[in-house]
Amino acid sequence: MPLIPEEPQIHESAQGPRVTPAAGRTAPTPRPVPGPRTAAAPRPGTPGPGPARPTPPAQRTHTAAQPQAPRPAAAGPQVQLIPAPADGALDAAGEAVDLLLDTGRAPGDILVLTTGEQHPWAAHELSFGEESYWAQHDARDDVFYASAASAARAAGRAVVIVAVNGGDDAALAALPLARERAGALLIVCGDPQRINAALSAGV
Repeated sequence: MPLIPEEPQIHESAQGPRVTPAAGRTAPTPRPVPGPRTAAAPRPGTPGPGPARPTPPAQRTHTAAQPQAPRPAAAGPQVQLIPAPADGALDAAGEAVDLLLDTGRAPGDILVLTTGEQHPWAAHELSFGEESYWAQHDARDDVFYASAASAARAAGRAVVIVAVNGGDDAALAALPLARERAGALLIVCGDPQRINAALSAGV
């Protein structure tokens, strides 16, 4: 079957409005000569630039619509053991504090507990009364020193340092509680055998 060519389709939007000859005329009315075009006057039959296309809503809210993956449960703090004799545990704890501060740790992030004799700072501040002493703990403006027996009263901090500078097994029983108070790091200075036994008993 032979193909029949289609007649070209001319749209009025592309050719402009048609002029119908008036009755009695033999020639069509000549078209006026168009004047110069400007940006405000686009070519007849050519659509002018429309308004800017808005961003699809799906693109604007794509990030907010993403489902949040569940976060894994936080692991326990890292535990570091610094071997030291009982009479040198407090000095080892002081060196650990200095190292943490030198590496950028904020003073209010550090809690130091002692199993034996009180740290000199704690003994001095307690002489003014426990109320003002614990007010400094609650302010979290500086390194705080306390007895391991007061670990239950102390709030958690990012780093907890325990100086095993004496005390009996009851004092060492505070080590598992100290680990709970430590958010990121637990440092224990003292006899490794006693420390490991106390931490294992608290697991």
